Amino acid sequence: MSGGRLTLADVVEGLTGDRPEGLEQPVSRTVIDSRQVEPGALFVALKGERADGHDYVADAFSRGAVAAIVERDVASSGLVLDLTGPAPELPSAWALPLVLKVADSLRAIQQVAAFWRRQHSVRVVGITGSVGKTTTKELAAAVLARRYVMLKSEASYNNEIGLPLTLVHLTDEHERVVLEMGMYDVGEIADLARIALPHVGVVTIVRPVHLERAGTFERIVEAKTELVKALPPAPEGVAILNYDDEHVREMAKSTQARVLYYGLSPEADLWADRIEGLGLEGIRFRLHYGHETLHVKIPLLGRHSVHTALRAAAVGLVEELTWQEVIEGLRGPSAQLRLVAVPGPKGTTILDDTYNASPASTIAALNLLDELDGRKIAVLGDMLELGDYEEEGHVKVGMRALEVADVLIAVGPRGRIIGQAARRWGMPADRVHIVEGNAEAVALLEQMVTGDDVILVKGSRAMKMEEIVNALGRA
Repeated sequence: MSGGRLTLADVVEGLTGDRPEGLEQPVSRTVIDSRQVEPGALFVALKGERADGHDYVADAFSRGAVAAIVERDVASSGLVLDLTGPAPELPSAWALPLVLKVADSLRAIQQVAAFWRRQHSVRVVGITGSVGKTTTKELAAAVLARRYVMLKSEASYNNEIGLPLTLVHLTDEHERVVLEMGMYDVGEIADLARIALPHVGVVTIVRPVHLERAGTFERIVEAKTELVKALPPAPEGVAILNYDDEHVREMAKSTQARVLYYGLSPEADLWADRIEGLGLEGIRFRLHYGHETLHVKIPLLGRHSVHTALRAAAVGLVEELTWQEVIEGLRGPSAQLRLVAVPGPKGTTILDDTYNASPASTIAALNLLDELDGRKIAVLGDMLELGDYEEEGHVKVGMRALEVADVLIAVGPRGRIIGQAARRWGMPADRVHIVEGNAEAVALLEQMVTGDDVILVKGSRAMKMEEIVNALGRA
């Protein structure tokens, strides 16, 4: 095993079980996009819906990749090691770039990641839930970084591709790893846990998201429970569970790990009260743990963010940080990730929450909008992958928008349900605008906004509602 970063010898050993000699070339990074290749990189050719990575192997090599994992023959001036049949005899001499031909490129990089993870004694924190995974991951990592050398999932590297791509960047310097774990169906988080071997499992909240693929809400709960089932027994394993969500609370019955509950109830181990939203200044609350009480002010936006803070604090506490380190981490610059306030036209403020959307996260964003002064404009788009919950979820958002927004702009075919619900439940028709796409929303906003307006923009990733934010920013 390399003393530091992954080498090509580690990659071959992870795939074959045999350690090659003369192949200690370090891997600078592992990527699936040839445009991200830097000298020394490992390129993994995956077949996607829109592109086939095999078409870009030559580009990866021209940019300095030292190896590629492929499923079919590609042109190369280096050595090709065919691993699709019986284990080959490893050559005594190696020529780069190295082509590793496998039956399944994705399974191969997962196998390498699992092998590499097992070479390190680092403690791993896994985070799952329907809402708040990425913000929790960022904040928990910021807290742990007050003491430990950290590795965390980049962006939303939370699936069967992103998680192994994170783990192969482990080095001996890393002391803690924080990984986001997403799912569409039963079995996927169990697979991720088999690769990552988490010690700490954090569950945020369970809602009917991804119903189109999972089928039922019960299957979503079952899938999220896989994380706590995979944890080692106490005291090494710790399940950090949301006491305020009965489905998450019940997960304590499915784990041998120590359970730490967080929430807004005094029944939880770590809980908060006296929560005060300070608008764009953040939130203030009182934190309780055992016999200790702390008064905390942090820059997270929206009262709902207290749960994010509780989760990150819980991770810090179980990983033996002091309260001072925990609070410093919560107040750090990486605290606010997803929902950000940016300047808009004519002195307006835009709440950019365009990364993704579910009914729960959209209602939370509307709750923040409700805390702010000025005329409130909600620009809300389709929320996807809700399955049978699609109609009900959009109606619930429309009903909350009615209570909060002075003006509602509903974007897209499912956004129409939001707008229609708001009208049906009493929002004046002239304050509800239903449009087909982002361009129409921008045109409306450019006509109507004035200096004291606060504009919330939110929708599912596929709606590309950042186009609205970008257009307004240029106005």
